[in-house]
Amino acid sequence: MDIKITKTENSKLKDIDFDNIPFGKYTSDHMFVMDYAEGQWNNFRIVPYQGFTVDPQSKALQYCQCIFEGMKATIGTDGIPKLLRPDLNIERFNLSAERMCMPKVPEDIFLKALKAIVGTEIDWIPKAEGSALYVRPTMFATENTLSVVPSSTYTFYIYTAPAQPYFSTPVKLVTEQELIRAVPGGTGEAKTGGNYAGSLMASQLAKQKGFDQIVWLEGPEFKKVQEAGMMNLFFVIGDTVLTPKLSGAILKGTTRNYFLDILKEKNIKVEVRDIFIDEVVEAYKRGDLKEAFGSGTAAVVSHISEITHNDTQMVLPNIDESSISKMLHNEINGLRSGRIEDKRNWLVPVEV
Repeated sequence: MDIKITKTENSKLKDIDFDNIPFGKYTSDHMFVMDYAEGQWNNFRIVPYQGFTVDPQSKALQYCQCIFEGMKATIGTDGIPKLLRPDLNIERFNLSAERMCMPKVPEDIFLKALKAIVGTEIDWIPKAEGSALYVRPTMFATENTLSVVPSSTYTFYIYTAPAQPYFSTPVKLVTEQELIRAVPGGTGEAKTGGNYAGSLMASQLAKQKGFDQIVWLEGPEFKKVQEAGMMNLFFVIGDTVLTPKLSGAILKGTTRNYFLDILKEKNIKVEVRDIFIDEVVEAYKRGDLKEAFGSGTAAVVSHISEITHNDTQMVLPNIDESSISKMLHNEINGLRSGRIEDKRNWLVPVEV
């Protein structure tokens, strides 16, 4: 796999204040791109960050044949860029591709592409613990016919963006009991653009009411807990950590996987099962709901300060009292920064 590299003549790096890098505001200088046609991936290249020319009839625009991933590259005290368990992201990307009738990207090609773009953009990786170079692999259909069948051609690209944590303060949530994000058998577990577009209305309505995000409940009964906005959900009830089981309507979160592995390793009781909002309310009223938090690539851990369901406002302990989420946050950030030894061999170095 030979990658042609064309460097930019005008780097944007000089304009970046690494102490003020809101999530998604800035992009780095370069991007990896490759094309799919006649059943093969080809034309591997790294080019200056730029737009694409897309036909108005593109199946990506007309039928939303597009998927993406989210991951991070960090750099520790040894100066070597690292990716955290990229195999999980590659696996999930290919599961999304399968669900959306798009071609898979072979793991070896995917990993080489990731390492190539991260190595090229090493100077864009923030040094502060908790910050990272966000990495966004994306694929979209390029065939320009209106027939409702899968495209035969695609473009895959990876761009990067330096970022601080997505949610830096605790979030207030409200349960959504009219709109539905996903149902079993749908596309809820695929990282495809339409899922996110379909979630915007509920999120905007929640913000108009003074909340930061919503708790999705599975329709039509609106009793079973799914996710919080774009995050997987965790509750600490008594001495047990609970998270909803995957149902096809819930994203297979990579950070969720990290957390489950760490919790089991530390012999903390974990239950992965159906969780109903009524049992969460009852646990709160008994005084057994110790903490709640979201997990995701962008935020790692998002501490939840309040959850409102009907007339019940559940005010949760502050961050200092939230021992489980604090521990998980510390483990992941410490691992990425090199402060905590990588005894699990989760980190994949990027040769520069």
